[in-house]
Amino acid sequence: MQVMKWSVIALAVAAGTSQMAVASSQSESNGFIEDSSFNIFNRALYFNRDFRNAAPGAQSYVEETGLGIRLLFESGFTQGTVGVGVDAHSLSSIKLDSGRGRHSTDQFGTTGDGRGDDTQTEVGGAIKFRISDTVLKYGNQFTASPVFSTDDSRILPEVATGTLLTSNEIEGLELTAGRFTAMSSQTGSSRDDINGKAAGLTSANIIGASYSFTDNFSAAIHRSDVEDYFKKTYVNLNYNLPLAEEQALNFDFNAYKTTGDGDELYGEVDNKIWSLAAAYSLSAHTFTVAHQRSSGDAGYAYGVDGGGTIWLANSVQMRDFNGKDEKSWQARYDLDMASFGVPGLSFMARYVRGTGIDNGPGSDLDRWERNIEAKYVVQDGAAKDLSFRVRQATYRADEGFEGGKLDEVRLIVEYPLSIL
Repeated sequence: MQVMKWSVIALAVAAGTSQMAVASSQSESNGFIEDSSFNIFNRALYFNRDFRNAAPGAQSYVEETGLGIRLLFESGFTQGTVGVGVDAHSLSSIKLDSGRGRHSTDQFGTTGDGRGDDTQTEVGGAIKFRISDTVLKYGNQFTASPVFSTDDSRILPEVATGTLLTSNEIEGLELTAGRFTAMSSQTGSSRDDINGKAAGLTSANIIGASYSFTDNFSAAIHRSDVEDYFKKTYVNLNYNLPLAEEQALNFDFNAYKTTGDGDELYGEVDNKIWSLAAAYSLSAHTFTVAHQRSSGDAGYAYGVDGGGTIWLANSVQMRDFNGKDEKSWQARYDLDMASFGVPGLSFMARYVRGTGIDNGPGSDLDRWERNIEAKYVVQDGAAKDLSFRVRQATYRADEGFEGGKLDEVRLIVEYPLSIL
């Protein structure tokens, strides 16, 4: 299957010279300052989680509120054959409400006496070069590769340190390659504090290609080698089938194959996992069903390669349904209230059930999760793009597996401001 996909991409490259744009992004550069942008992104997060079957003496409840402020500057590129630019960021967290007995929502670092840090700040930057439609960036950056993806599920995101090359020389084809040597967590300010289960990121080499064959059909393949942890291959097929006015079907297939590498610091991780989602949209309504299946000697492993490195249909609010031999189904409904005269207001509800989980000799465990979400985005005026979101989750699992009984509520307020 991989050989076929690479052959298709090779044919696309060979045939794509005639599709190259007459004017490249670099030839249209207005300059370092002229194309620059400066944005402030604010996120406030209230988070509580109730561990309903916590062991006696263990923490049974966490509840914290925090504010994250991100200053993001992206310069343009200097003019000429080779354009040069810089990106810079400052990430700050402010603890608004917490307590030693309620700490540990993964929003703040932990002090020596077990409390959440009052404030934290991390600064970083990257230098970038552009030739034609190819960009090389080195330094601190946010990544969104299926095999190396920084997480942004709390008030601040993870940040990776390394080199990333992205090329869009041929219309519809994007090629990526990179090497990363450090990753900071969502609660830390040092360059390499995302330790997970072991000693932190050693190095990760990634390569990938995605190609849009038509406006409705695309495919992708990505690979990674995370030294002393594992090697991964990811494939994606996405097909959109327009049916009639305001009606369409979408099919999205995602799959990973992971094998251990070197010292296997995560332990045995040989795994195959895939998901297939089908979504039917009808005006304001979208109905989705998905199936996901895991096989191999262990469940799907990720984290040291970024907390967002799980591009699967049944990776939802609290759990990923990626256990050993786990089979899971999802039913989901989305409603966009714009069709009913309330633009910016939307609702979502989903239910996921996993079965057949192998968690030890003779085990055949089940679990389920339900998520409900409402979101409103201000459409105009001084508060344009200010958003309010409430998310509730209920999770239940057979005794002895991943938390057992959990209830969770998140209230999220986001306000992006564009200064330049």
